[in-house]
Amino acid sequence: MQRRTFLGLPGAALALAGCERPESISGGFTGINDQRGHALRDRRQSLEPTTTRRTQILIAGAGVAGLAAARALRLRGMEDFVLMELEDGAGGNARGGQLSGMPCPLGAHYLPVPGDDAHEVQDLLEELGLRQRVAGRWHYAEQHLVHSPQERLFFHDTWQDGLLPVDGVSPATLEQYQRFAQRVHALSQAGRFSIPASRTAFTAEHAALDAQTADHWLRSEGFDDPHLLWYLDYSCRDDYGAGLARVSAWACIHYFASRHGFHMPGEHGDGDDDAGTLTWPEGNGWLTKRLAAPLGDRLYSGHSVLRITEERQGVAVDTVNHHDGTVTRWQSAQCIIALPAFIAARVVQSPPAVLVETAKRMAYAPWLVANLHISSPLQDRVGAAPSWDNVVYGEAGGGLGYVDARHQSLDPTPGPTVLTYYRAPGDTPDARQQLLRQPWTHWRDVVVSALSIPHPDLAERLTRMDITRYGHAMAIPTPGTQQYLLGKIGRNGVRSGRLHFAHADWSGYSIFEEAFTRGHMAGLAV
Repeated sequence: MQRRTFLGLPGAALALAGCERPESISGGFTGINDQRGHALRDRRQSLEPTTTRRTQILIAGAGVAGLAAARALRLRGMEDFVLMELEDGAGGNARGGQLSGMPCPLGAHYLPVPGDDAHEVQDLLEELGLRQRVAGRWHYAEQHLVHSPQERLFFHDTWQDGLLPVDGVSPATLEQYQRFAQRVHALSQAGRFSIPASRTAFTAEHAALDAQTADHWLRSEGFDDPHLLWYLDYSCRDDYGAGLARVSAWACIHYFASRHGFHMPGEHGDGDDDAGTLTWPEGNGWLTKRLAAPLGDRLYSGHSVLRITEERQGVAVDTVNHHDGTVTRWQSAQCIIALPAFIAARVVQSPPAVLVETAKRMAYAPWLVANLHISSPLQDRVGAAPSWDNVVYGEAGGGLGYVDARHQSLDPTPGPTVLTYYRAPGDTPDARQQLLRQPWTHWRDVVVSALSIPHPDLAERLTRMDITRYGHAMAIPTPGTQQYLLGKIGRNGVRSGRLHFAHADWSGYSIFEEAFTRGHMAGLAV
């Protein structure tokens, strides 16, 4: 049996580790109320408003884009607005939570230090005290940058520093690493890649990359080393929720070229002295919590948008309160729609053609986030020391490893912690249906199986596991996505009459910088 296949079998991994199935471990599904969304999908048209209220601007969706739009309005002195959010808290897939009293992420868990193209995000970080100019140079608050050691990979039954497999690999593998690094550099020099993607100088070569899958392009370029392909596949799943067979070659190159390139361990490129990653025990929930804090009673959590209708004098938005079942019609002058395109196309009455077409083109990646409360530090295999990000090489089913919520703590005393494990099963057939239908115990066993390979004592130290499922976590940048978006909507925001669209979907993939910039632009356009 191959190791990749073996890692996909829950029972086999537990047997190898000498563990019993963790039947006594408590936990369950948390974070996402899929019943609300599915119930409205099926009976939305039968719900009619019983009361009417007014606001100048209504924002549909309080994820990163919606929160950014609200901030932009406030910066302009516009305070007469409300936000509607289906879940019981703001933040979308960048929310944080707690497990056994310890903060932990429920979704996105880091933010790379933004480049100058993402000046809206830079301004936010300056506002939050994370970024300041010292002696003519920008510096980021040390306590919020990832502490060392940052990353390690469980490879050949030992831990190695970094996520690129290097220990014991052949000279031919190293040669392909070097050649890929040179290719990324050459492509970035020929046509600049940037975040936000709308500010990329989209060239004919970019269009050619966008027209094909990453695996097709890699084969045509002679990149066939399994270690390199594993790492690139992992990187794509990390940002896009799907691997090389689904994402475009443009997206694969963009992952590296839009930031700090692709480098061999120990090598550095121009500007790397300023590179870094911001993170917190609760992940990007640290950011969304601060974005939501000033909103007060303007944030309506547990409220879904049923219908958005553009009228001659304004916009009518029908919403349902999931706490008491009441339906309200909000009359607003304008509406910012910070919803995924496929949802926006359902709730907007007589939707514009660009929304309908965009919704049809988008593919979405499901996502699983498991938070594991560990009573005491795990026994460790030989090799690199425990790090913030810990990944198992070759894990089947879309596993992306785990981060340690306690890694940023300045307390050196060993103790309980929360490990946050990520799984992006978007390349698995029927992954979304499996994620919805399989019981919590199934996913508990899958997670324990995966992590028992490097940590045989996991099951005996695990006290509780909470699992968050995202059926449509992020848009996948499939071939043709960027060419379509730039051709249809250009580099500015998306607007149709009194409706302003603000979501990372309009960038073709989902990261904090894209969602925040889209929301900020919509807030300025009102």
